[in-house]
Amino acid sequence: MTDTTANALAVALFSEILTADQLVRNRLSRVLPKGMEISHFSVLNHLAHAGAERSPAQLAKTFHVTRGAMTNTLSKLEWAGYVHIRPDWDDARRKMVAISPAGRQAREAALAAISPMISDLVSEIGDEKVRAVLPILRELRAKLEDE
Repeated sequence: MTDTTANALAVALFSEILTADQLVRNRLSRVLPKGMEISHFSVLNHLAHAGAERSPAQLAKTFHVTRGAMTNTLSKLEWAGYVHIRPDWDDARRKMVAISPAGRQAREAALAAISPMISDLVSEIGDEKVRAVLPILRELRAKLEDE
């Protein structure tokens, strides 16, 4: 494969990924409960699956965002009553974040709102194609995380 062909392939791949990302974010934003942003849902979903408290720094690293961006998201979630933020008893400089019962309910409402859209999309594409592309996307994500 020539350099020109390889570059064109890479540009086409990333163009498709970025466009798909923008389109799915637009669709998700339209169906999420009023006032909930994708970043809010993502943090609530992570905390619900983690089953344990996380520090803002751990969350920032998980979501590949700055600590400032995560602090902003957590402030909005705390204001809405979706998370509890407390001091770390072992290190007063740190805080710990846990999902609240209201946060669990908000996550469930968001899942109920987005599930039909996601399921329809996967159905339209087909289970086989989705299963085929997942390992490739996971490998791409892993390579990007390594950098």
